[in-house]
Parts: sequence; C-alpha cells; structure tokens
Amino acid sequence: MIRNSLIVDGRVQGVGFRFFSQMAACDLNLTGWVKNLYDGRVEIEVQGTEENVNKFITKIKKGAGFSKVTNITLNSIPLVLKEKKYLIKY
Repeated sequence: MIRNSLIVDGRVQGVGFRFFSQMAACDLNLTGWVKNLYDGRVEIEVQGTEENVNKFITKIKKGAGFSKVTNITLNSIPLVLKEKKYLIKY
C-alpha cells in the first residue's frame, strides 16, 4: 500500500475534474480525497496498491472532458489507516 499527495495544475476546476477523479479512484478500489484549491489547482490524496495508484495517476494526467492537466506535483505521504472511501471535499 502507498499513499500519494498530488497537486494538479491546469484547467481542472469547473469541468467535472473532481467527479472524474472520484470515478477513477472507485474503479481502481482506491481511497483518499480530492478538493479544489483557491488558486485554481486541485489537491488529491490517493491510497491503494502501488499498481492501482500508478494507473490512477496515468488517468489523471490524461484528464477527461474539458479538463486539461498541465502539471502534477507528486509526493509520497504516510498511509491513513481505516480509510474506506475516496471523497470529494468542499
């Protein structure tokens, strides 16, 4: 199990990006959360098997719909035990 923190730059607010990330995480059986930042970026914490987290990051890089990812800052962070879902934070 691994957990990563991502800061996603680009056209990622107002285009369904958080919902897209939630669907991608659920499809890969990952936990964590996503939220918009005040500066127009999106912050994500995602946890699961290394293989599935890497698949998730690949999907996030591609984006969906009207989103356009220009950069992702990625950091490894400690696991959050007992986390059950991937949530959209407001």
